[in-house]
Amino acid sequence: MARHQPLAIFAMPKRSKPTQLSRREFLAATSAALIGLGMKTDKPIAGEFVNESFQLGHMLRDRTPFPAPTKKEKFAIVIVGGGMAGLSAAWQLERRSFRDFVLLEMDKQPGGNSRWGENDITAYPWAAHYVPVPNAKATLVRELFEEFGALKNGKWEERYLCFTPQERLFIHGRWQDGIEPAVGLTDRDREQFKRFDDLMQRFRASNNFTIPTQLGMDITQKPDIAALDRVSIAEWLQQQKLDSPYLRWYVDYACRDDYGAPASATSAWAGAHYYASREHEEKGPLTWPEGNGWIARRLIKKLDSYIRRNALVHRITKDKNRYRILAGDTEFTADSVIFAAPTFLAPYLIEGMPPALTKDLVYSPWLTANLTLDRLPREIGGTETAWDNVIYNSPSLGYIVANHQSIRQHEDRSVWTYYWALAERSPLESRRFLLEKDWNYWKEAILTDLARIHPDIRDCVSRLDIMRMGHAMIRPSVGFMFSDSRRALTRPHAGLERLFFANSDLSGISIFEEAQYRGVTAAQQALAIISGSQESTAPTA
Repeated sequence: MARHQPLAIFAMPKRSKPTQLSRREFLAATSAALIGLGMKTDKPIAGEFVNESFQLGHMLRDRTPFPAPTKKEKFAIVIVGGGMAGLSAAWQLERRSFRDFVLLEMDKQPGGNSRWGENDITAYPWAAHYVPVPNAKATLVRELFEEFGALKNGKWEERYLCFTPQERLFIHGRWQDGIEPAVGLTDRDREQFKRFDDLMQRFRASNNFTIPTQLGMDITQKPDIAALDRVSIAEWLQQQKLDSPYLRWYVDYACRDDYGAPASATSAWAGAHYYASREHEEKGPLTWPEGNGWIARRLIKKLDSYIRRNALVHRITKDKNRYRILAGDTEFTADSVIFAAPTFLAPYLIEGMPPALTKDLVYSPWLTANLTLDRLPREIGGTETAWDNVIYNSPSLGYIVANHQSIRQHEDRSVWTYYWALAERSPLESRRFLLEKDWNYWKEAILTDLARIHPDIRDCVSRLDIMRMGHAMIRPSVGFMFSDSRRALTRPHAGLERLFFANSDLSGISIFEEAQYRGVTAAQQALAIISGSQESTAPTA
């Protein structure tokens, strides 16, 4: 594939049959296209890998010896991990007027998948970039947004609701509004979309597909709904005789977008949850230039006095009724531990942690990039850039425009946040591939993908920074949502009393609402233990 030359699929007439070009074939073509791209006529583009922390993770994996601590500190509760789950646990403790705790974060910037960056153009996200408007039952989310001024007297601040145009899809050589394919469909394709929508409406009416997921799972599951977890969503579509290539792409895109996994590796229950857990006509979503960093930075400001940065926890042991937590040069002791870091790390950190509890955890690797554009590129099709911009049959998930929410009349410069879930290979293979390729390789792959829709993109970009995440999010693999091991992680364990897991991976779905719910739940459980109460303290939403 020549540089700046669109794939043949984008030049097809409206009702032609789509070219069967797999994403694996596209990746191979992209790799071939990278040869010779570094021409002297190319505009120099600066950039680097950012927020690199996999080296620390590999130290834990390899059980690297750490120096003995030189200091000791004592708290009632220690929170391990400063992502959204850990920050939410701290938020709950502080709002309950509990002050005897500390939060340990291994990086210099807390926030996890809600971290953000900023330049002279705009703030921008590094991963999570929106929250669907929560309904009235999502009390925890609404309480947080009321506290931070996004929800006032029951009404959402208009400046935080995504401006139009919100979404668009590049398909058959043109842009269309919305991400659900609408261009080039046959009557048979449309009938299948209608039938799929009816099935999702039935699932929605069952009340089993909720956010947080635990609320729906506590409701008696009908046999046909629980059985969804035993097959992939791709297999379930086949069972339902839903074989439209457009519908299958749409579902596969949803799985890669929310789970970093192809439809063939995603539980049908989780695949259905993507559609059945939200109301069709909901307003929103809520978004900000820095994405969910808007939430993280407010939580960090509020809780800053409790946060210890660059504090890599490398050992947690139980000594009678107290825990010893080794982090950096300090030994912390605590009555209770909230483990809000990704749960796959637990066997490497927690003495006595049963390895069987984490055997079913699978995590998806991701790559994100922020492109600084000194001018806006030319549009194929001439339409207005949307907030979310997706390419049909691309291996990537497209890009969002960080300054889309700007109220300025005209923007000559911009920052685009580009997302790529490496879902073509197994997670292990993808992690190795992600780390072995250098910055220039990924820069060229990204620009080659974008050149299909913006032929002059290379002349517009002055900087391209990349973040690699080997374990970006939990993958709801077939059988995981209803597995005994996942359920066990949500309950106390013999020998690990007073230690509560809190990461969103307990829910099988990595979104803000799940992280908040798990963090708040763990905080309430820890408080109940410390106060001597054994009653259930799980929040309702």
